[in-house]
Amino acid sequence: MVSRDYNENVFINCPFDTEYKPLFNAIVFAVFDCGFIVRCALEEEDASQIRLEKIYGIIADCRYAIHDISRTELDTKSGLPRFNVPLELGLFLSAKKFGSGAQRKKKCLILDREPQRYQRFISDISGQDVQAHNNDPEAVISIVRNWLRTASGRVTIPGGTTICEHHQMFMSDLPAMCRQLHLNPSELIFNDYAWLVSEWLKVQE
Repeated sequence: MVSRDYNENVFINCPFDTEYKPLFNAIVFAVFDCGFIVRCALEEEDASQIRLEKIYGIIADCRYAIHDISRTELDTKSGLPRFNVPLELGLFLSAKKFGSGAQRKKKCLILDREPQRYQRFISDISGQDVQAHNNDPEAVISIVRNWLRTASGRVTIPGGTTICEHHQMFMSDLPAMCRQLHLNPSELIFNDYAWLVSEWLKVQE
């Protein structure tokens, strides 16, 4: 049994660190502006639920997914790389391959920061159309827009330039919105940001 929003849900699987945040925020905005719903591991904090079980559930509920495999640096504390993103990419691809019904209709976008860089550390996905964003929020917005337009076939999705303009307008309005709601823009959690994006876009319609 899939979610009623299965065909609108987009799973975002990416780094959640401060350095990546401008890209993450741009991806979230683009997905919403394209008329889809963002889902990610940050949407729910439940200490009673095993994290991997939560990921299973989100993946099952999403027809679409965006995976950014660009974070391969060693963690400064552990001296080891973090493998959460490749793991969750593997789970999504497995759900498509071995699932049934709606699960076989899954589609995903894989992002990296440089063209062909992924072949040096995850060559098994050679043949996938991996897109390079060069750590540029505007570039990632256009990539996400074009992919969702093609993957979904929807003709109502705004153009990349338009979404970039919307994003710039939203970021300009964000401080005032946060003041009105007694929120600090630098402390917004995912649910705060996603709600603010959704409400801002409703007003623009």
